[in-house]
Amino acid sequence: MNSEQLGFSIRPRRTIVGYSAVYLPWLSPTEIDWSGFESLLERTAAVGLIPAVNMDTGFANLLTAEQRSQVLERSQSVLGSSPFAAGIFVGDTPGSPFDREAYLAGGAEIRSAGATPIVFQSFGLTGQADAELLTAYETIGNEVGEFIAFELGQMFAPFGKIYSLEFYERLIQIPQCIAAKHSSLSRILEWQRLAVRDRVRPEFRCLTGNDLAIDMVMYGCDYLLGLSAYDPAAFAQRDAWWAAGDARFYELNDALQYLGDFGFRDPVPSYKHTAAQYLKLQGAITSSALPVGCPARPDSDEAILATIQARVAHAMA
Repeated sequence: MNSEQLGFSIRPRRTIVGYSAVYLPWLSPTEIDWSGFESLLERTAAVGLIPAVNMDTGFANLLTAEQRSQVLERSQSVLGSSPFAAGIFVGDTPGSPFDREAYLAGGAEIRSAGATPIVFQSFGLTGQADAELLTAYETIGNEVGEFIAFELGQMFAPFGKIYSLEFYERLIQIPQCIAAKHSSLSRILEWQRLAVRDRVRPEFRCLTGNDLAIDMVMYGCDYLLGLSAYDPAAFAQRDAWWAAGDARFYELNDALQYLGDFGFRDPVPSYKHTAAQYLKLQGAITSSALPVGCPARPDSDEAILATIQARVAHAMA
């Protein structure tokens, strides 16, 4: 493939569709800050981003089924008829079979809350051969309706899998699959997917999950990011400037990318604690406590985050 076929060409003045994961704050390792969560939901939707709940940023893998249901109920209550998306999370172990009924039940619950399901991967889902895997996605579409697919690199979760480009081409031709989030942290793999999308199904949304290359929106990606949970207003402003052809896009994007590089450094799962620290510095939440099972960042990060926060604010002014 040459550079044009890979999608290297920049697409100026494009309207960007942004889905933003919503951080789930905690008052203690065992107590969710529901008031803080509802406030974060409101501020995400208020700036025009589409909230995504029960994602990795929302500790979906660490919540009980009851807690995930509470997240859905509160999201529906806060957002009303405004659009939002939610992850179908199926917890299993290596070697587990594909749990068809769990995925269908999870999708039905999300649909009943008025949200679009995001099909989280699991050991049982990704452990299948390609033919069975495609059938699994087709079944979800036939039974649940429209959904968003999700490729997740193993730096985020051990059950994640990045699909072959051949499989991706077949996946995006499922009519009910309206978008796919790609989280490999690789530009090349995303550019390849954009080229496939443009050739096979131009209306399909390639949602970048690359928090280390958020400028993928310049090339035709939309996004579903964990990083945007840190500062939804800044991302909304950045997107508006791109659509308007305003050169201020670049400095704000650079500042946000610096935040992404810092927040998503190794170990990558600790980005959630960085989100908590950043949001607390903003005054958006009252505590940077974490649930049991989430690796922490050092307290010394807060001084650095304060300087990054000031840089982002300056770029928005």
